[in-house]
Amino acid sequence: MGISQIITLVVAILLIGFILWWFFGKHTETVGIANVGQGSQEADIVVKGGYSPSTIVLKQGVPAKVNFDMQDSTACLSHVVFEQLGVDKDLTKQKVTTVDIPTDKKGTYNFACGMDMFHGKVIVK
Repeated sequence: MGISQIITLVVAILLIGFILWWFFGKHTETVGIANVGQGSQEADIVVKGGYSPSTIVLKQGVPAKVNFDMQDSTACLSHVVFEQLGVDKDLTKQKVTTVDIPTDKKGTYNFACGMDMFHGKVIVK
């Protein structure tokens, strides 16, 4: 076995390990809580290589807005989709894009990028 074959084998094993970690590894999830004041609440999510925080907790019954601060030029992250709410927003049109979230009942609203590769959720408690 030559040196080039050994290098190819090592690179292949490392690549397989990375793919397994990416799809099946346990990744930490960041949780944010909305700022409540003056009869409404707002939460900010930074879009940069994913969503940070990836989970937002809102208070039930208080009108809510979630602001997506676009800091990434990746095509996949150019849209945010709330399928349950029928929302598909283009995040490239402005630096911060706001999505109104209904808070009349408890529940979880999942969101994802346009290609459904990056995910997050809004929890109304």
